[in-house]
Amino acid sequence: MEFRLLGSVAVVTEGGDVAPGPAKRTSLLAALLLRPNTAVNVTGLMDALWEDEPPTHAKTVLQGHVSRLRALLAEHGAEAYGVELTTQGSAYLLRMPESLVDAHRFEELVGLAAVQRHAADSVRMLREALSYWQGPALTGTVPSGPLEAAATALEELRLSSVEALAEAYGKLGEHGRAAAVLRTEAVAHPLRESLAAALMTALARAGRRSDALDWYHRTRRLLADELGVDPGGALSETYAGLLRDQGAVLAPAPEPAPETAEAAAGPSAVPELLPRAPRGFTGREAETGVLDRAAAGGEGPVCLVTGPAGVGKTAFAVHWAHRRRDGFPDGRLFADLRGFSDTPAPEAGVVLREFLLALGVPQQRVPETAVGRGALFRSLTAGRRMLVVLDNARSSEQVRPLLPGGEACVTVVTSRDRLGGLIASDAARPVPLDQLPRDAATALLATVLGEARVAAEPDAAARLAGLCDGLPLALRVTAARLAERPGRSLGAMVGELADEQGRLALLDVEDVGVSAALRLTVQQLPESAARAFRALGLHTGSDLDHFAAAALTGTTPARATADLERLAAAHLLTEAVPGRWTPHDLVRLYARGLAPRADPEGLRRLLDHYLYTGLAADAAAEPGSQPCYALPADVRRPAAIPEFESRAAALDWYAAERPALEGAVAASAALGLHDRAWRLALVAWPLMLMRLQDGWTPLLEAGLVSAEAAGDPDAQSRTRALLGWILHEEGRHREALAHLELAPGLAALAGDPISEAIAVVNHAAVLDATGECVRARALMVEAVALADRTGHPSTQVLTLQHLAAHCLGAGEYEEALAHVLRAGELVAPDAVVVQAQLRIVRGEALAGIGRLEEAAHQLERAAADAEAAGFKEGSVRAAERLARLAAGR
Repeated sequence: MEFRLLGSVAVVTEGGDVAPGPAKRTSLLAALLLRPNTAVNVTGLMDALWEDEPPTHAKTVLQGHVSRLRALLAEHGAEAYGVELTTQGSAYLLRMPESLVDAHRFEELVGLAAVQRHAADSVRMLREALSYWQGPALTGTVPSGPLEAAATALEELRLSSVEALAEAYGKLGEHGRAAAVLRTEAVAHPLRESLAAALMTALARAGRRSDALDWYHRTRRLLADELGVDPGGALSETYAGLLRDQGAVLAPAPEPAPETAEAAAGPSAVPELLPRAPRGFTGREAETGVLDRAAAGGEGPVCLVTGPAGVGKTAFAVHWAHRRRDGFPDGRLFADLRGFSDTPAPEAGVVLREFLLALGVPQQRVPETAVGRGALFRSLTAGRRMLVVLDNARSSEQVRPLLPGGEACVTVVTSRDRLGGLIASDAARPVPLDQLPRDAATALLATVLGEARVAAEPDAAARLAGLCDGLPLALRVTAARLAERPGRSLGAMVGELADEQGRLALLDVEDVGVSAALRLTVQQLPESAARAFRALGLHTGSDLDHFAAAALTGTTPARATADLERLAAAHLLTEAVPGRWTPHDLVRLYARGLAPRADPEGLRRLLDHYLYTGLAADAAAEPGSQPCYALPADVRRPAAIPEFESRAAALDWYAAERPALEGAVAASAALGLHDRAWRLALVAWPLMLMRLQDGWTPLLEAGLVSAEAAGDPDAQSRTRALLGWILHEEGRHREALAHLELAPGLAALAGDPISEAIAVVNHAAVLDATGECVRARALMVEAVALADRTGHPSTQVLTLQHLAAHCLGAGEYEEALAHVLRAGELVAPDAVVVQAQLRIVRGEALAGIGRLEEAAHQLERAAADAEAAGFKEGSVRAAERLARLAAGR
């Protein structure tokens, strides 16, 4: 275990860097590490953790961070390294070997280098000391007075060390190397006169006197423009020495060795603006290969890494950029375009200025206008092999001015949007990132929690990956919560995340997490698309089509389609099936949280959309049948109703909308709209009769509850008749008969003879199947008579079909044939399934009376018709009868 202050504050373990947590906890660790083995009082710590006056509850917050920091240290075996965070009265003490802190080792090596007798030893120690720096000191801490002062002091010591390293190189005669290390810092600190003077000396001694003079004039102008002062004594004296062309300034320099020349060219010529490589990066092998091939294509390729919020686009791009360092010998540039951020996006001119400075353009030579800067940037990159990473882009327009000019340059753009304009105008090559697969997601958890902890609960780890939707951001937040509680099992966290009501809250830590990322995505949407996204929170299913979206938003299907496609472009929806859009689980939960801000009438419009569309689907699936309900008096017709060209199309709609219809029944009942709920429970009745064993009972039972709550006898009759039939098919005959015995009387009470006939024949069919054949026959005859009085063909066909089947069972083949022939005269030509069912009964009746060839013909046609209609149960039944007929011959 070690600790880093020279860069991002972190605990460095064998498994990689471990971030302490939020900024205040990071600041607490930094404040203690700056004064190891010294008691730091609470007041001093609060000054370090808050930029302004600490709030009244600051001490409680501090105590909470101390507790979590102790847990983090314990989890990574701090005790074995002699590290202990203790309380001493009103102060805290971090007891530890100081050599575990990189800043201590850095200062120790700098001090040792200063007393070395040989310059080579000084060079070796200073280079080792400077290697500890991985970025600005105390990165990730609160910008408070005490910590900023400490960071400034460390930075000052670093710059002094660079100057000392250059001086030591000079003593060895390696003036080119001295100039290289100084130039990098002089560009970054253009007003530091000691750096400028040392660089001028090194350049002159390396035989580059004109460059040295240029650097003086550059610094003099900057001092005048920025500070209104003239150069100080040391810089002026160095300049005077250059003009006199004498003294130590221009002492001859030995010819550098080949490796020295190479080192001299590197730091001054190669810009490196990449962030630190992400720790614990896992997976993405396939996407890495796609990026490799795209980058190798030549002609200055632009690679567009896209994906939803939290999927790890930045980490992927930066990880790939670090791995491909050797492929870009002329440098790597990076800019965060903040396209999906609370802070304003930087203007193109500001980004180009940073790029030009990194490329070595003197500040005073940077063009004033963005157009001029862009032209210079493209000119400077034209002959180089460079990588430019443009992170978090919001639009194609934001990216175009920042594209380099060289065909050997590669640009990687990351965005939550698809940026189709960039694909069209600049042939950007899409590299989409999807959620991590289960194995990569669990591997990511292991990088934070350790292999042993994840291996101990593999099923729970896999479940966590699923609950986090495979989003690296959500996985890291979950891992961070578990890391804070080392005694917490993964299974317990699964239990917490399984609760949809609190899942998003658990996937947020302070202002970082899934909700924060999604909020930034949504706030960048056009208002129409944002309104559509809020409306999605009202939807009752897992996916939807543009008709349902139009109902939710109160717009037309065309407008809804445009909004859905915009949401898909922002990776808030996916169109996994053409014409149906699906949000991932976490996106759906976030949309639900926004539902109170959506149009309150949206859900009611959706329910009415399903009522109208359900009737249209029923008419296509079962032509001529009685509608399963009449529309409520206050129903509102949607802007458009889907047209179903075939029975198959209607059945596909039922299957696709089944989760949404089930949710709509529950939502209607919760709102007290029972007149909608029972109707929506019956909508998919043709599919129910096609898939009798598909678990429809809970839906119909919920519909019956609403039918009873509505006090509507017609609703109760229709629901009980269908529920009874489904229960019978499930083998629950006693429960079935309890409903079916009540259904006819309720239909009669409602004054609906068609429903009464259907209820009676369903009751009779179940009685027949359970052995009460005499009573069943009487009821079937009664049902046929009721149907005949209605003159409704499909109801007549239904009752005759059941009576014919009863006759078959009784061996009355001639009578069965007569009933089925009469039914055949009444059936609608486009009622393919009913015709197939009648042909089966007809074939069995013909076989019973010995007309075998005719029987085989009817059964063959029945099997073909049923297969064509997707009526698998019918095709199987016809095939079985054919086989039995063949065996009987």
